[in-house]
Amino acid sequence: MVAGQLNDCGADGRGVCFLTTMYQVNFSDQAMRELAKLPTLEQMEVVEAFTSLTPEELLRGSSELGTVRRGGHTYHRLRVGEFRIYFEANEGSLLAHYVLHKHTYADFAFRSHLPFPEDEARIEQEGGFWKYLDEPPKS
Repeated sequence: MVAGQLNDCGADGRGVCFLTTMYQVNFSDQAMRELAKLPTLEQMEVVEAFTSLTPEELLRGSSELGTVRRGGHTYHRLRVGEFRIYFEANEGSLLAHYVLHKHTYADFAFRSHLPFPEDEARIEQEGGFWKYLDEPPKS
């Protein structure tokens, strides 16, 4: 469907019509790298959920949508299965800055306003972050 296109009003022309606005969608390099690591079906699920967002959904909100203020920007967070998409919405476009796996250091750091250089994402690859938090202190 094209932005602003009328949906099907029914064969008799008396069905309910409404105007749907869709966004132009872009992905950052980080988001593209993360998506490329996923199996095809998971990629499709994440991309479909993101590209089907409407302005009405962003305004109304839902349990899958939230916001995070970070560095003077307001990022929206979309939960899709095991992943979180952090994005900005600007005048007819969405820019996915980060696609992060839930329960990872990178996701925690982003939401908690901790330093977030992309190099720190390597910590999560080893899986040691959450294990470290769960271990009792060494005496």
